Amino acid sequence: MGTGCLLSPSVPHCPPDAIPLPTSGDHQDKPTQGTPPPPPPNKGTREPLGSPTPLHVLEGLGYRGTLVAGRGRGGGPPSVSLVGPPPGGPPPPGQASPAASVNQPWPRSRVLVKMEAPELLRVWVLAAVALGGSRATLPDHHVLPDHRVSSETGAVFVHELERDLFQEAFLVGHEDDDAAAPITFQAHLRDHPDLPRWLRYIQRDPHQPAYLYGCPTATEVGTHTIEVLAYNRHTYETAAQRLVITVVPAPGGDPPYQGEFLVGNRNVEELLPAAAQEIFLQATAGVWDQDDLHVINITSALDRGGRVPLPIEGRKEGVYVKVGSHGTFSPCLASAASPQSRFRCSLGQQPLASCYDTFAPHFTIRWCNLTLLQVWPSPTASGPVWGSGVLEEDGDFQPPTDAPPQDLLPGFLVTLLVPLAVAVLLCLLLGHLMCCRREGVKKRDSETSDIQLVHHTTIHGDTEELRHMASSRDVPRPLSTLPMFNVRTGQRINPMPSPPDGARVPLLPQ
Repeated sequence: MGTGCLLSPSVPHCPPDAIPLPTSGDHQDKPTQGTPPPPPPNKGTREPLGSPTPLHVLEGLGYRGTLVAGRGRGGGPPSVSLVGPPPGGPPPPGQASPAASVNQPWPRSRVLVKMEAPELLRVWVLAAVALGGSRATLPDHHVLPDHRVSSETGAVFVHELERDLFQEAFLVGHEDDDAAAPITFQAHLRDHPDLPRWLRYIQRDPHQPAYLYGCPTATEVGTHTIEVLAYNRHTYETAAQRLVITVVPAPGGDPPYQGEFLVGNRNVEELLPAAAQEIFLQATAGVWDQDDLHVINITSALDRGGRVPLPIEGRKEGVYVKVGSHGTFSPCLASAASPQSRFRCSLGQQPLASCYDTFAPHFTIRWCNLTLLQVWPSPTASGPVWGSGVLEEDGDFQPPTDAPPQDLLPGFLVTLLVPLAVAVLLCLLLGHLMCCRREGVKKRDSETSDIQLVHHTTIHGDTEELRHMASSRDVPRPLSTLPMFNVRTGQRINPMPSPPDGARVPLLPQ
């Protein structure tokens, strides 16, 4: 009996209750109790051994199941079996089910009908399509709940896209715990292809966290919905989440005193965590004696025109960190940004500093790039007050009908007369140049010397005399212009007349 295997991804192995179809080679088995013995075969017909039972015989028995295909025994042809419960549920005790009768030897006259080649080919094609379609399923897509955060103007906003949150979504329904799967993110403003201009995205490596950071201004006050899509690079699964950012104005307004430091030994993602910002503020407090210091913005040096560092260990891109306060600058910062310090920086020397560098050794500050700004709040003009857009009850829109009269004659005169006046002036100028500024022959001769006039008259007279002599002289026509024969009469003419006894022979015979 051939062993059958289910062609379906949900059943990776042969089930124990698979019922292979009987073949004529299995008729030597003993009949099962409860079934009549098979009648003697017809001697007048010969049926091939190993032919499978056709499908219409199983349907006639009322059996419905799943097709199972497998290899035949001993390397023989493939066999087809059916797997599934018998119709109408399990049979009562003592009664054989149709499924059981399928596994028993059947009469040759009823069952042993050879399956045709097109029918077997169709079964294999359907099984291959089912197997290929199950393997080509699309990866899963997960939707996470919305995440709401808030930010103030004049302060840096940093949001970390937690890999653990998306990793848990990817592991739902999976038995393997692949916590080290690489994840990449893509973020954009809702209904827009990119992020807002004040927000940036950074992820150095798929195994590292990603950040959304930036500094919203007063024009960005409102709600911004960012759509984040995470990709699992191992399984190609995706997870989507909406990040709702609410930007509110700062209670105290923007700080008027702002200092921007260039950190040369850090990348931007290294200063985005809150712990790194706190360490930087503590170091800044050592050179700027204020208690209300806070980070306004963090920008990569590459976004400010910096060059990509060489792939050497210890080389970093550099980060611009802007710190603000409502207190004035310290004398240490003022001396580092003085004109004398700028002059020393132009010579390649370190600027003047009257205090100890409290940033070392954690941060390497390039003092020649220190920038101190004093920003005063500008009064904002009140804009138009927008209504609700809904008319009041019992009120209709009345368009204004009292339009003030307008005098269109000045505009018409300006449009018509100005181009006409310009055209008249151009015509007068052109006529004066062409008609009123001609010299004439007499004026030209009076201004020319007598020697030049006599020379010109002599050349002109000699030319006329030569032309008259050439027209009156009698010169024979060139031989090349004389015809060889008369076109009308056909008479031949010797183009080179010579004495009868001349030695020349004419070109054409006489």
